[in-house]
Amino acid sequence: MKVTDYFNSAQGRTLLSFEVLPPLKGGSIDTLFQQLDPLMEFKPPFIDVTYHREEFVYKEHPSGHFEKIAIRKRPGTVGICAAIMNRYKVEAVPHLICGGFSREETENALIDLHFLQINNVLALRGDARKFDEKFIAEKDGHEHAVDLVKQIAALKKGIYLDKDIESGTHMDFCIGIAGYPEKHFEAASLKSDLKYTRKKIEAGADYIVTQMFFDNKKFFDYVALCREEGIEVPIVPGIKPITRKYQLNAIPRNFFVDMPDELVRMIQKAKTDEAVVEAGIEWCIYQSVELKKAGVPCIHYYTMSDSAVVRRVAEKVV
Repeated sequence: MKVTDYFNSAQGRTLLSFEVLPPLKGGSIDTLFQQLDPLMEFKPPFIDVTYHREEFVYKEHPSGHFEKIAIRKRPGTVGICAAIMNRYKVEAVPHLICGGFSREETENALIDLHFLQINNVLALRGDARKFDEKFIAEKDGHEHAVDLVKQIAALKKGIYLDKDIESGTHMDFCIGIAGYPEKHFEAASLKSDLKYTRKKIEAGADYIVTQMFFDNKKFFDYVALCREEGIEVPIVPGIKPITRKYQLNAIPRNFFVDMPDELVRMIQKAKTDEAVVEAGIEWCIYQSVELKKAGVPCIHYYTMSDSAVVRRVAEKVV
């Protein structure tokens, strides 16, 4: 079932969904199930699974010379999606990124997803490699998410890269994309950023999931601007609770988002680690309740491998 089908059949109810990270290489999928098991009581229609591009590291050999090698710290996105669908009977949404893939490799990945009956994807450009100043596409790969969306949309029509395939199977994907209530950090302005978002919708994207934010007004303003730009697809807010004081600086630095003054005061006022968690949960509940009252189709929680905290938020929202 498509993600958008769940929105359409919810009859005005606000659904709850979650995003998880694959375990670090060498870890067990059981640890992921332990994170997800307590969240299933909230009947999420779908679970997002992140994808992590390879990194380059330098390995020193006994001879003293260094070898540049590519590693992936969190592999297994597609396998995890299949396991989630089998274990929980809910839809899994793999993140599909431009970085690290040629167009041919992207097509083959989509064929794998289709054969596994994974019919929902979140199409993203992805981040630049560590230590790269800017995003660099693979040879014959996509530089922008809109081009990835176009390739997925073409496969929905049975159009493959190989022009000799004249009657290829149509792959019925539901395509999600990212939205940025505080603009993408590379965009000159929010309005210019929305022009790129609109291009992705026109290319075939079906819904938007936003980057995390902590000020609901920024989300509501973003939705209003989207509608002014003619973007009418469902827009799902993505949020997470603050659980550590250092996140007051780390999250704005890494994700280019603002922290409301009131939230900062609440976290700074907390005297213990436990008090910080309680303050973060309180703020996230406040955000969630207000978003639900506003009638959003779904609230998407970034678990960051801390489902116990997210569960405490969700149980106050349903």
